Amino acid sequence: MTELPELYGPSQEPASGGPAQQLVILCHGVGSDGQDLIGLAPYLAKVLPDAKFMAPDAPYAFDQAPFGRQWFSLGDMSMENKLLGTQSVAPILDDFIDEQLAAHGLSEHQLALVGFSQGTMVSLHVGLRRTQQLAAIVGFSGILIGPELLSAELKSRPPVMLMHGDADDIVPPENLGLAVSALQGMGISVRHEMRPVLGHGLDDRCILAAMEFLAQSFGVPLPEGGGEFGAGPGMAS
Repeated sequence: MTELPELYGPSQEPASGGPAQQLVILCHGVGSDGQDLIGLAPYLAKVLPDAKFMAPDAPYAFDQAPFGRQWFSLGDMSMENKLLGTQSVAPILDDFIDEQLAAHGLSEHQLALVGFSQGTMVSLHVGLRRTQQLAAIVGFSGILIGPELLSAELKSRPPVMLMHGDADDIVPPENLGLAVSALQGMGISVRHEMRPVLGHGLDDRCILAAMEFLAQSFGVPLPEGGGEFGAGPGMAS
């Protein structure tokens, strides 16, 4: 049996200084690495002070540049290739999740997956096929890969939040509506928003919405004055 690649990347310990009571795994987009999305951790920690944040580097070197990582190759941009690539890398992320939950003494209801672009594809695929339901899945600028397979492969229904820019020229914005329709058709609660004049990236509203959604999904009360967390400058990658 082939040994699965191990994932490594930056992390941020709970802001409270105590042991982790929640775990948030951030999955970056193609051509980037964990250092990109770990930048969300200081903002998310404002509402999740007891959460540990981990942003593993994708397992493979980006095959279209001398830097960056990828979950799977996009040399072939067909949906068939995206499905095969997502299916092939899913056991690697699943194994990482199992290891981290065990290492921190946590269970799936204390875990959220947050993905951007290709990281959203992988997060949705893996999170919906976990037998034990996750606390939440958050996806930015992504695609729900293989929606036709959900009726046979869906194992749990975690709440999902999806956001996409209507000016995204990398991942077409219509993928948001397609994902929402497919997920809601399977009885999954989906919060979604199309962001005006946003390209392939995140803006302040995306970050604030993720903060609020994750806090609610974990059952953590929002700080006084919630909605004015000061997300800082928008992010893009």
